[in-house]
Amino acid sequence: MYEYFKALHIIFIVTWFAGMFYMPRLFIYNVEAAEKLEAVKQILQQQFTIMMKRLWYGITWPSAILTLIFGPVVLFMGGWNNVVFEEQGRWLLIKLIFVIFLYAYHFSLHIIFKQQVNGIFKYSSQQLRVWNEVATIFLIAIVMLVVVKQSISLIWGLAGLVSFMAILMCAIKIYKSLRK
Repeated sequence: MYEYFKALHIIFIVTWFAGMFYMPRLFIYNVEAAEKLEAVKQILQQQFTIMMKRLWYGITWPSAILTLIFGPVVLFMGGWNNVVFEEQGRWLLIKLIFVIFLYAYHFSLHIIFKQQVNGIFKYSSQQLRVWNEVATIFLIAIVMLVVVKQSISLIWGLAGLVSFMAILMCAIKIYKSLRK
């Protein structure tokens, strides 16, 4: 039975991340629609609002909730709760800290979603492009911790993550210059 719950946990992680990857893209498109002629802007923003609501409430939120339900089930059924504060469970503790920050990121997307649905645009498309990559950073960190576990040192792991973030920021800057 453990494997079924683990599979469900992974499935809802994947669908949750899918929502968190696509939602900021819709934010970006919605912001860029504001630069269009009024008639086009209105049509595009109405369509993006419908798409955002369906994605957020139909996929992303349910997946986040089901991930949160199946995560502790897997934790306790697999006996991981017994090692989370021991040496061999350090990777899991760090992963759980990243997961807490991932939920904070999710809530930040919810705030931006509510703002945009209400016609409030506080962030530029460039800022949202950078914010879009935060989910990627969390995904890499969490997957690396789960797969590699205790064989990775904390220092090398953090160095790799910081290096990846630097590469992402450079790629965003290059993309911005190519768009001009």
